Parts: sequence; C-alpha cells; structure tokens
Amino acid sequence: MVNIPRLVVAAPSSGSGKTTVATGLMAAFAARGLAVSGHKVGPDYIDPGFHTLATGRPGRNLDAYMCGPELIAPLFAHGARGCGLAVVEGVMGLYDGASGLGELASTAHVAKLLRAPVVLVVDASSQSRSVAALVHGFASWDTEVRIGGVILNKVGSDRHEALLREALEESGVPVLGALRRAEGVSVPSRHLGLVPVAERRSDAVAAVAAMAAQVAAGCDLEGLVALARSAPAVPDAGWSAGEA
Repeated sequence: MVNIPRLVVAAPSSGSGKTTVATGLMAAFAARGLAVSGHKVGPDYIDPGFHTLATGRPGRNLDAYMCGPELIAPLFAHGARGCGLAVVEGVMGLYDGASGLGELASTAHVAKLLRAPVVLVVDASSQSRSVAALVHGFASWDTEVRIGGVILNKVGSDRHEALLREALEESGVPVLGALRRAEGVSVPSRHLGLVPVAERRSDAVAAVAAMAAQVAAGCDLEGLVALARSAPAVPDAGWSAGEA
C-alpha cells in the first residue's frame, strides 16, 4: 500500500489557472522544506518541465490512455517514492477524457484511481454568486470524485473575494485560496503554445518563482497539506523502468 499525501489540481476548463496553481504549490511547499513530487495527467511534456524546476525532482506523467488505468497507481508510487507530498496537475476540464471513451484518462479518472482529493481552480474573473452553482455542479456530478477545496483565481478585489466566499459558504466545499489577477504571473508562452523550459530557462525560473510567491501569499498552505494527508492509502503492485 502507498500512503503518500497527495492533491489533484483540476479546473472546470482549460485556461483557469491549473498550471500556475499546481506549479506554484509545488514550489511553495518545496521552499518550506518538503520533498515534493510533481505529476501531470496526460502525455504533456511541457508542464512537467516546470514541475521539475519547482520541486528539484523529475516531473512525471500519469496517462491512463497510453499506459492503462492499472498502471496509474504504480507509476505514481514510483515517482513519488520518498516524498512528503505529491501534487498532480490535471488536464483540460476535470471530467474531460479521451474522445468518445467516457471518463478514460480524464483528471477525474486519475483522481479516482489515486483516491486523491481534488482542488478545483476556478477562474472567478467574471462571476460572483454563480461560482457556487458551478462548484456545486462539479462536486455533485460524480460522487466518487472528492472535491476537497476551491482556489479562486483572477479575483478582482477584496470586495469581489468577499462575495465569492459568501456564495460558497453553503456549498460545503471550503475555499483554500484566493489569487488576485496578476498579469506578470504566468508560464512563458507563444502563439503555438507554452514554451518548453529548455528554450527559455531564465524566464521559466522567474515564472516559477513568481507563481510560488503568489500561491504562498494567497493560499492556505496548511489547509492544503491537511487535505493532502487525508488521502487514503492506495494499492501498489510495484513498478520499475527495468520491467517496461
């Protein structure tokens, strides 16, 4: 059995701020002396580069489509061995899986395979009370997916944050962070997508530092660690690269 504290960082859709929050959390926790393991749902090779910068450990992929669902827990255990915390960054929207194959390879699927609590990152820039309906819908869609907290992203002001928190009080899902709109805090990108770390390392290092500072200032890190530690053990059938 594997009993590594873990979180899955997900969102209702792409562009909500998953990479900023996940990478920022990894770096913020690592700065506090935790051995952190970074993971990415799917075959993406760019985000794990930022995870490597944030944690000082190799970023890992968890792809239930290419590797099969049965290997997700063993691959996770292999990558996170010896760590005090693992952060898994999701892909696309929480319930978006392989086309035409239901939940397969979705963030929700991987979260269930890992029995990991989900932190939902919500772009709150154009809403107030409606955020409660959105979070309620995602939390109730699949009862096997445990949404343990919300991080509000792109919050405009103290007043805006207060409205959002008030709306979410009755949802049963705690707010574990609120991040202000910050134009300078993002992963380096270009018109074809995100820029790999190796191409612009100095920019990437600065971006990770900015993400860590924003997340540390705006999130309840103690609450997030407590949520991660609430994850139950998962079976580990064992895996090594030599057997592949």
